[in-house]
Amino acid sequence: QVQLVESGGGLVQAGGSLRLSCAASGRIFRLDTMGWYRQAPGKQRELVASITSSGRDYKDSVKDRFTISRDNAKNTVYLQMNSLKPEDTAVYYCNADVFTDPRRWLNYWGQGTQVTVSS
Repeated sequence: QVQLVESGGGLVQAGGSLRLSCAASGRIFRLDTMGWYRQAPGKQRELVASITSSGRDYKDSVKDRFTISRDNAKNTVYLQMNSLKPEDTAVYYCNADVFTDPRRWLNYWGQGTQVTVSS
């Protein structure tokens, strides 16, 4: 059993910052790609940022404002969000590829954390 638990969401004014955290726990032998997705009301879930051992990738609209990072010792991924805009308002979900029992790769989602940016 693997769990992803997000934290750090909340309400912030436009131009402000938030830092999201996602901690993975359970039967984890290895973590590969970790990422952050978001889903706004009435819209499809979309990839915001992802990170692997070889690099990072960002949605165009968040480049230069958001930074994804990870602490492998803590099985944790972070999303630093600066210069937030009202259009960043969404539920943010953590996602991870995990090598777990029985010896195979599985994909997991967190429960989501609400980010609301007021204008």
